[in-house]
Amino acid sequence: METKPPIPRAVLVGIQTPDIDDVAHAASLEELRRLVKTLGYEVAGAISQRREGTGAGSLLGSGKLAELAALTGGSGRIVPMAPAPRSKARQRFEAAVEEPAEPGQDSARRPEFVIVDHELSPSQIRNLERATGAEVLDRTGVIVEIFHRHANTREAKLQVEMARLKYVAPRLRESSGGGERRQGPGAGESNLDLDRRKIRDRLAELKDQLEAVQRDGDNRRSARRDQLRVALVGYTNAGKSSLMRVLTGSQVLVEDKLFATLNTTVRILQPETRPRVLVSDTVGFIKQLPHDLVASFRSTLTEALEASLLLYVVDASDPTYEAQLEVSRSVLREIGADAVPSRLVLNKLDRVDAAGRTALQEKHPDAILLSAHAPGDVSALRDTIIGFFEAEMVEDVLVLPYAKQGLIGEVYDSARVLSENYDEAGRVLKIRGLPGAIARLRRSLAAA
Repeated sequence: METKPPIPRAVLVGIQTPDIDDVAHAASLEELRRLVKTLGYEVAGAISQRREGTGAGSLLGSGKLAELAALTGGSGRIVPMAPAPRSKARQRFEAAVEEPAEPGQDSARRPEFVIVDHELSPSQIRNLERATGAEVLDRTGVIVEIFHRHANTREAKLQVEMARLKYVAPRLRESSGGGERRQGPGAGESNLDLDRRKIRDRLAELKDQLEAVQRDGDNRRSARRDQLRVALVGYTNAGKSSLMRVLTGSQVLVEDKLFATLNTTVRILQPETRPRVLVSDTVGFIKQLPHDLVASFRSTLTEALEASLLLYVVDASDPTYEAQLEVSRSVLREIGADAVPSRLVLNKLDRVDAAGRTALQEKHPDAILLSAHAPGDVSALRDTIIGFFEAEMVEDVLVLPYAKQGLIGEVYDSARVLSENYDEAGRVLKIRGLPGAIARLRRSLAAA
């Protein structure tokens, strides 16, 4: 009978700097806890400290470092990688004064990980590992690892592997024999040099593969360029996938986890309209999203850049929703999508009391307030989407010659046919659609 390996345990560490208030600090640690849970780890405790900054070599003060080490079973001291040899007398003395374990304490179940709610330098990671005896991950490392585990399309896997290698490369360290020079192939290189060269070569290979995949994606997006397209964007776990499911009737993944969706999904708005409206569910954002992940997912976020309308989905029940909204907007500004028309959608209203709803309406009078679980709210959102596109549409008349009746399907896909008549030239269609789609239909008629 197979026994499951024990769930890894982790201690969270947060630093509260003067520019962070208590609410934001607590929310950030809670978000880290959820990230760690998404990674499949159990949170065994948390250490928090107020400090002027996060640049100290050990991150924590000596007292808090000792408190953390007591949880993980470390020494609490930052010892050199290769400590000086100790005499046998010194070793006997240290063994004699070593504190005995508390009765019933299971040292095997001490937390194996220390996870810090900030980005750490390689030296800070090494110092914390020496002091705690545990493996140390920073916030960026956790996010990269989650993306690595959850990516399931070829494009996402390539993008995440690139981001992961860029994260790992500067954090490589010499093993005890890592500084030795190699003999034979690669002679003159240390093992560390060789590892770094392998990473550079692999990154070049991944870049070529990704460019090929993205060319295929560009072709698919080009075919949808003149269609009506809405992109759901926003912070991770804001409810985008739940909205996607109720708007399109699709069976997209809906989980109460951070980064449950890593791949862009495109579905048709239901009940179907003429012309059809495409709805995209995009990867969620998070504060301190690693820059390399933003860069890697630039092609995925192209769905937002090329959409006709962005719906910024926000968890209105979260006390830090405004900061989350600003994170989403800043990422989209980075790729140039801030110029796309947008509407603010304050979701999860079923978790907000009456006073909170009133405050939200006063603060965001133009926002759409809804709950994805309320059919009436979803129907009203659908009407808002259709109304947005209707305002952009124009009416026109197309004549489809009898010799070109094979194009009738393209006409119905691209525009709403208001009436059909026939004369000696062919089928006369009065249509309503976006100017760009009508222009494309005219080009198709001219070329056919």
